[in-house]
Amino acid sequence: MPPRHTRRTPAKGTNRTPAQRPRRPRDPVRRTAFDVLQAVDDRDAYANLLLPSLLRERGLTGRDAALATELTYGTLRGRGTYDAVLDVCSDRPVAKIDQPLLNVLRLGAHQLLRTRIPAHAAVGTTVDLARSVAGPGQAKFANAVLRKVAARDLDAWLDIVAPEDETARLAVVHSHPRWIVNALRDAVGRAEIEALLAADNERPRVTLVARPGRATVEELGGEPAAYSPYAAYLAEGDPGAIPAVAESRAAVQDEASQLVALALVRAELDGPDRRWLDLCAGPGGKAGLLSGLAGERGAHLLACDVQPHRARLVAGSIDAAGATAVVDGTRPAWRPESFDRVLVDAPCTGLGALRRRPEARWRRGPESLAELGPLQRRLLTSALESVRPGGVVAYVTCSPHLAETKVVVDDVLRGRDDVERLDAPSHLTEVPGLGDGPYAQFWPHRHGTDAMFLALLRRRS
Repeated sequence: MPPRHTRRTPAKGTNRTPAQRPRRPRDPVRRTAFDVLQAVDDRDAYANLLLPSLLRERGLTGRDAALATELTYGTLRGRGTYDAVLDVCSDRPVAKIDQPLLNVLRLGAHQLLRTRIPAHAAVGTTVDLARSVAGPGQAKFANAVLRKVAARDLDAWLDIVAPEDETARLAVVHSHPRWIVNALRDAVGRAEIEALLAADNERPRVTLVARPGRATVEELGGEPAAYSPYAAYLAEGDPGAIPAVAESRAAVQDEASQLVALALVRAELDGPDRRWLDLCAGPGGKAGLLSGLAGERGAHLLACDVQPHRARLVAGSIDAAGATAVVDGTRPAWRPESFDRVLVDAPCTGLGALRRRPEARWRRGPESLAELGPLQRRLLTSALESVRPGGVVAYVTCSPHLAETKVVVDDVLRGRDDVERLDAPSHLTEVPGLGDGPYAQFWPHRHGTDAMFLALLRRRS
């Protein structure tokens, strides 16, 4: 009698045919980097938000996660330089290359020109990626282009592709759009522009903040920061693995972001000090620090943001000393002159955070200034109306662009004799190189922070 064959029942959750089951990419590290690059181009995704979720989803840890991170951010930072090299090595202009294939080539160029990955490995893995996302024909094209890229090192290529015109040369060598090079040079000066652009392309250190009354710097386990008494630098590892961070008693926050909030709190007032306002609080970094400081002083912080999802993030950052409201700061729900201290961290181009958000340099154009300028002026005007006589307003942007900083403040104060400019650098005496006043400007190449701008303004009594 022939043996009896029985049909096995698939285990729970596996009742799909092999063809139906999702396939793990042959090279999940490079595929993850590529997927982030594509999402940035296709749907304006934020690399710092998408990459960590993809690493978790695909089980990439340790050295694999580190390489995926380096490939993603390195390619985003160097995109302008790599496009100039690829344009020479290709038989078609870069602008004519399909976007997915172009991102593959950028990944390959980064590996060849700025990593220690052997050239044969960089070319081979990138050609395999091109084959999987664009097909065999495009893989041959990628192979031909990348072999030309591999024929020279980065310095040799820059001698070939960098124009003689100063602005164009800086744009190619340091991978910044020309309009940003011009704007940053206007702000920092010709003597420091190259150092600033180079600093924008350096990997930023992870800075943590211990929220006052909720955590201590010692709990963070890193090196105490150079300037902020609430900060520590994390040398390596996942910040979320630190208990204080996991419990929202501490957070990742740039040191300059901490210090501009601290400067507001240090400013002397004429009169009481009970009611504080964070006018543009989402996602809650500065509000988390301010709420702790307010609690220590017996003050109360109102943190608000017009966007509900950002307001929910704020709610998770503040403690019992603060409250959050979903309101439009340009049309406040409170009476005029209601607050003693007001922070307005205005929406801006984000040119001060290009180290952490390298894709921002490719996402925005100079037209963004025209879009953001009126909003920045309305928010600062609203802040000045919301603070009482004798109270203080801090106007902050994560941008050094003069059109978003000094020009905004000067425009709003023009013709007003009820507001005085305080000397902002004198409220942060532990930090050198903030400028001659009355405004303070942080710089990546001077301070190792974001390029944060601060103006302190007092309503006259």
